[in-house]
Parts: sequence; structure tokens; C-alpha cells
Amino acid sequence: MPSIRLQGKIFLQGTINALTGLHIGGNSGELDIGGIDNPVIRNAFNRQPYIPGSSLRGKMRGLLDRHFNKPLDKSVGRDVRVHECQRPADYNVCPVCQVFGVAPIRQLSGKTMPTRVIVRDTFLTPESLGALDRADTDTDFTEIKTEVAIDRITSAATPRQQERVPAGTTFGPFQIVHSLYTLDENSRNNQLQNELQFFDTVLTGMELLEDDYLGGAGSRGSGQIAFENLAVIFKSRGCYENADIPPITIAKNVNIKTLRQSDYTEKILAAISAE
Repeated sequence: MPSIRLQGKIFLQGTINALTGLHIGGNSGELDIGGIDNPVIRNAFNRQPYIPGSSLRGKMRGLLDRHFNKPLDKSVGRDVRVHECQRPADYNVCPVCQVFGVAPIRQLSGKTMPTRVIVRDTFLTPESLGALDRADTDTDFTEIKTEVAIDRITSAATPRQQERVPAGTTFGPFQIVHSLYTLDENSRNNQLQNELQFFDTVLTGMELLEDDYLGGAGSRGSGQIAFENLAVIFKSRGCYENADIPPITIAKNVNIKTLRQSDYTEKILAAISAE
């Protein structure tokens, strides 16, 4: 593969609002009598719940796999199947693997691009942290939702407890970083158009996620979220070469649909061409 050239990075930032209770599972550590069956993941230093970048990234990728009708052709453990291209011809036309990356198996060695997207962990906003501190919650920063499983034949009830971050909690700022790469300078403009289509794939994944759920128990009401107060900042390669060149704000205080309908592509291409 020819040498890969970084043309810039797109920084997408904003907040994640939990419209319903949010459960992203953590490790219970040990079995306590009367303890919570399904605890949420927490920061080990301050015990505050957060949204792991891996959870956000993994859910977006799974939704995009179904959106693009990709086969679940790779087994992870015993019970999990995911999509990951195995051949260069498949990889070259797969927006999901182009964005999220693939394992360096022999058939693809030297024939893939770097993973384009980075999704960072997202923590409670100061406003939500203060509100949860003052709220009369069941545990620190969270609520306990009791569910009952009913035996379809005997009608025997088995209660179970699930820990959730309450509805109305806001996390942020979240950050998604998307890199733009080119191979051949003679066709840079065409390649950049394709690269920006890959960024739209990320936005598609976010829009799909808003209409689905994050974390567990989504079919039972948990996990509805909204991406809000979005801002897009672009740092061209010139920003890294010359400290006097500032990043450019492409959009501010928008939602996913408004951003996808905007002229962000033209603004980014103009910023690259100006150098």
C-alpha cells in the first residue's frame, strides 16, 4: 500500500442526554446478600457512573452493520457474532470496516487503512453531578429499578434489581475524533470526498442510536439517549505543522439531522485547499 497521509482530524463534541434510565453494566466485584443484581459501570476513583467509549462505539457499529446489511461472519467468544471483513475486496467497499477498523489478519495485511474513528469515554456534566448529589437516589448517583420475571405456567414471581442512571442525567462533553487520510496526492480531492462520506457514516450511526438504545434493557424502556449541543471542529494537517494556524469551527449548537444537512463537507474541503 502507498504511504498514508493525514489530511486532518474532525472533532465532534457535545452532550449525551439520558432520556430514560440508562444501564451500562459494570462488574459487581463480589456477591453481596441483598446486593444489586446488575450494577452500572463506575469510575474506580470517584464511583461516578460514566459512558465508556467502547459501549458507544460498539453499539454504533452494530447498528451500522444491520443498516448496511453486513454478514455476521466473525465469532467473538461462544455466543457473540459480529461483522468484520476478511478479504480486501470486501473491505474496500465496506464503510463500517473502513471507519471502525479490522483485525490485521493475513489476507488484509498491508491492504487496509488505519482505524478512522476514536470514541472517548464520557463523564457526568458538573450540572448533573450536582443534581444527583442533591437528589434522593437509591444509591450514589443512581436509582434501583426492580423488575419481576413471571413464570408463564406457575405464575411464580422472581424479582431482580437493575441499577440505572436516572432519566434527565447529562454526560459530556463527549468527543468523537475522525481522521481524514489520503494515499495519492494526484487524486486527493476525490479521496477526501470519500473520506467525508465515512464521517457521515459516523453521523448515521449516531442517528440510528438515537432511535434505538444504549446499554441494557432497551426493550424494557432503558437506554434512550439524545446527542445535543453538537459542535464540529476541524484541525487540518497545517495546524499540527504550524502553531499559528488555528482549528476551524465548522458547526456549533446543532443536532444530528441539522449537521448532516449542513455544508460541513464544503467547509472542511475549503480549509484543506487553503493550505
